[in-house]
Amino acid sequence: MDCLRFLRVQLPITVLLSCMFTLSFGSEMNFVTCGSVVKLLNVKHNVRLHSHDVRYGSGSGQQSVTGVTTVEDSNSYWSVRGTSDAACHRGTPIQCGQNIRLTHVNTGRNLHSHYFTSPLSSNQEVSAFGENGEGDHLDEWTVLCAGSVWQRDESVRFRHTATEALLSVTGEQYGRPIHGQREVHGMMVSSSHSYWKTMEGVFMKPSETGSRDFRSPLHTEF
Repeated sequence: MDCLRFLRVQLPITVLLSCMFTLSFGSEMNFVTCGSVVKLLNVKHNVRLHSHDVRYGSGSGQQSVTGVTTVEDSNSYWSVRGTSDAACHRGTPIQCGQNIRLTHVNTGRNLHSHYFTSPLSSNQEVSAFGENGEGDHLDEWTVLCAGSVWQRDESVRFRHTATEALLSVTGEQYGRPIHGQREVHGMMVSSSHSYWKTMEGVFMKPSETGSRDFRSPLHTEF
């Protein structure tokens, strides 16, 4: 059983909802690790990266990705995973410059982008794609951060590996049926609109035994 499926089966979203604040238990957990389930906040616009089973009415027609101001929303949890070509073992710190996938926990689809035009700003569309955590190479994002590893309290950028667009929010708001949610899109130019920070979540501890078996018991910090 892979890590995403284990989380969806063994860690019900009701457990995640009860852990709205993260606690640090030492400097060793100041970084983000593989297998962690997190909410990501766009620092400038104060919205969390979000998805749901609502498809775009234009462009790719894939599952939409938005930004929401609501804190207590289970559709804003994303699992930090490796790529199909490079395994990311649970509890391993995410390196700056590493390629990852962000998988929407409730639907099992990956954060994705391509050369379709976004519906509101006409930037690059960002969607959720795949089934049960498996999609294609357009699901891969490079973590851009200042040091050697992705720090939990650090503002970072996510660059789409294939197109080099940066995951961004510039404030455009949707109408019905997702009234008030912000458009999330890709932009080629870096700006303050492109910085994200981890917020609520479940962070996997580095393995003390070096085990790489995703079926082993969870080690989490909230």
